[in-house]
Amino acid sequence: MSIVVKSLVKRFDTAERGAFLAVDHLSLAIRPGEVYGMLGPNGAGKTTTLRMLATLLSPDEGDAEIAGVSLRADPLEVRRRLAYVPAEAGLPECLTGREVVRLFARIQGVASPRERADALLEAVGAIRYADRACGELSTGMKRRVVLARALVHDPAVLLLDEPTDGLDVPGRREVLALVRQQAASGKAVVLSSHIMGEVERVVDRIGVISQGRLVAEGTLAEVLATAGATTLDDAFIALTGGE
Repeated sequence: MSIVVKSLVKRFDTAERGAFLAVDHLSLAIRPGEVYGMLGPNGAGKTTTLRMLATLLSPDEGDAEIAGVSLRADPLEVRRRLAYVPAEAGLPECLTGREVVRLFARIQGVASPRERADALLEAVGAIRYADRACGELSTGMKRRVVLARALVHDPAVLLLDEPTDGLDVPGRREVLALVRQQAASGKAVVLSSHIMGEVERVVDRIGVISQGRLVAEGTLAEVLATAGATTLDDAFIALTGGE
């Protein structure tokens, strides 16, 4: 397995909500070459889970293995084996897209960083505006640059949080095709999205999270059967209680 999550727990204490469990003993496993769709309402724990897997948050309990490495035992090695694409772009406004991707290629020790960066910018449809400052790019353009940046070191695991946010229909199709291409190359891909049709088209299995817990998992047909529903929208509502 490329990703093995073992009873992960994350607690928060906020002024608005007080103490609460954001992720409640979550366990799952994802194979190489698989696209795993992570579904859940806002606040269900999806992003918190992805941030723990990316070593940006420390779990309060449990552990996970990324490409065979424990995130608790060796978080730096875990970071070398994955890429995390958050919902927000997080790009330096003064650098161009080309400069950003080349910089990350050099940081990751990639051979021929200039050629690698240009090839990825071409693959994600960003080469036309690669020399524009990131601060001048639209949301959709920024998403493409962020994807190229994430893939620059050819990670074994790809964590995607709303990767098509801000893209038009052609852009969404291109990104989803890229996701399938990455899985076909052997990567394990976790895709968190609120667009049900998008999930149906691209994923191999689905995990539905509600209140930090995995409430259903399987192929589309298996999740529909679990929920007693005929559409993914209806299954989502039935499994999450319409949160």
